[in-house]
Amino acid sequence: MLPLLYAPSIPLRFLLRLTCSLLAALAFALPAIAQQPGAPNVNETEGSPVDVLHADSLVLIRKDGKEIQKLLGYVRMRQDSVYMSCDSATIENEVYVLALGKVVIQQGDSTNAFCDSLRYDGLLRQAEMFGEEVILVNKDQQLFTTELHYDLNTKIATYEKGATLVQLGTQLTSRRGYYHVATDEAYFKGDVVVVDSQFTLRSDTLLFNTATQVVTFLGPTLITTDSSRVYCEDGFYDSPNRLGVFTQRAQFVKGEQKATGDTIRYFGDRGAYELRGNAFYEEGSRQATAAEIRYDERADKTYLIGNAHYKDEDQDIEAAEIVYDAKNEIYTTRGRSKISDPPQILEADQVDYEQASGIGIASGAVWWRDTSANLIIGSANMRYDKASDYLLASGGNPQAGSRPLLVTVLENDSLFMSADTLIGTRADTVAGDSARILRAFFGVRIFKSDLQAICDSLIYNTSDSTFLLLGKQAQPMIWSDTSQFSADTLLVKLRNNQIDTIFLRNRSMIINSPDEIFFNQIKGKNVVVVFQNGDLRKVFVDGNAESVYYAVDEEGAYVGVNKMAASEMLLYFDKNQVEDVRYYTQPKGNFMPMREADHEKIKLENFRWVKDGRPRKKEDVFILNGI
Repeated sequence: MLPLLYAPSIPLRFLLRLTCSLLAALAFALPAIAQQPGAPNVNETEGSPVDVLHADSLVLIRKDGKEIQKLLGYVRMRQDSVYMSCDSATIENEVYVLALGKVVIQQGDSTNAFCDSLRYDGLLRQAEMFGEEVILVNKDQQLFTTELHYDLNTKIATYEKGATLVQLGTQLTSRRGYYHVATDEAYFKGDVVVVDSQFTLRSDTLLFNTATQVVTFLGPTLITTDSSRVYCEDGFYDSPNRLGVFTQRAQFVKGEQKATGDTIRYFGDRGAYELRGNAFYEEGSRQATAAEIRYDERADKTYLIGNAHYKDEDQDIEAAEIVYDAKNEIYTTRGRSKISDPPQILEADQVDYEQASGIGIASGAVWWRDTSANLIIGSANMRYDKASDYLLASGGNPQAGSRPLLVTVLENDSLFMSADTLIGTRADTVAGDSARILRAFFGVRIFKSDLQAICDSLIYNTSDSTFLLLGKQAQPMIWSDTSQFSADTLLVKLRNNQIDTIFLRNRSMIINSPDEIFFNQIKGKNVVVVFQNGDLRKVFVDGNAESVYYAVDEEGAYVGVNKMAASEMLLYFDKNQVEDVRYYTQPKGNFMPMREADHEKIKLENFRWVKDGRPRKKEDVFILNGI
């Protein structure tokens, strides 16, 4: 479902290595004229004489209280363990040094500094190196600049006219830079560029702490590889803890992938990435937003936390939290969730879906909608098999009642149905995916403005709008206006969202009563009931037909009652009153005036008028009344 949130390991180790190279070069190249970390303090070296080891010629001048040594030709000098050589040098009072021509400063076997001239003021404790190229070399690292200044008072080494630092094919350049010995901080400022075979970094300002080995981005910074880019305007990278934090318009781009957030975090020690604050991820048609997006590289899991939203070409998911387990191909949602997979829409408190099996489980106030079939199902729990389009709903939805609820959305009217369990499957019909077969089991109750029903179980086919009502413990019943229908099996067909036909099979009975005092009754083996515009129009009884119907005069007053029997019978209705009756094959019966009829005795066998158990409103389908 969700793509892997990709965020590469930022190659800042190269930047750290370069920075350390510069600091090492400064620390080892300047101790002859400046304090170095780990060396004796300034007071111990201040005034320490510079010893002359060799010169082709030496002139000593004393003038105005000054002692000046002028050295020419292969000049070699030493201060403590640092050696210097040049073409010529002037030493005043053994502490002021001016070295000219091919100046080389050396300490040990690996550190050297090269410049055209060196000036050191021992009283002000200022050292400066000049040249077309001032070069500091420490093992495989080289720093190139034209001027390098070191202030022993502030313990800051500075270059102001640009420098380039090179190590093993990696190059750092900047207009300005300085190293603060006391605070262990190195700054690179202005057009900072780091070029490596694996990446290019451009920044306005970088800060590096040599003690903590933390690089801080103090301005717009762009890190580019062959396939990706990372941009931020603030943040840091903690090398020992392998923690990277990128803030201020932080964003990551790789091909079609784009990720942004108020903060992007990288946890190298555990292979985790985070987008925090207005987190956004995009890849082609796939988009994800949340307050926070996390990716666990080791577990291969993606977390969308807080107002989580994921969208692709097929589905749209909203939840408080979305988790995608790519390794096991499982996604889960937590908090109120909405999944739109047209034409289906699912809402629940949580959803667990396994892509391999295609099985999803939703729980907590579940609402499922099929907009093409105009169906809504509400329940506490729901199981869905995508391959077979199988759906099982169980348990009560707090908003819908104590049992699963099905709502068929009809124009200007809706049908409500509840049962202990609802099962939906794809219908095998040319109607395609929009056609469904819904099965309801145990304690089925239906309410529609012109139709109410109860039964043990039910099958509803959306392709032809038919309801098959079945009874095991008790006969199913249907009510429409003032009529009640019962049989072992009832089949209801709707047309234009209204009752069109009811088929009754075995032990069929119809009871009709406008006043619930006197009851018209029709009984037989099988019965077909035809409606027109939602009103009862015709009843055909096939097999063992019996009827009791009350005749009325033109003013609607009762005049008598007919009780008839025949093999077959056809009754016509108008305004819920019997208008005409036709009998086929050996009819028999009699007519009784109202005063002579025993209205209880003439009731047909198994007569049962159910009043209290009939759903009168949609809320009644949620509660069983012990019918």
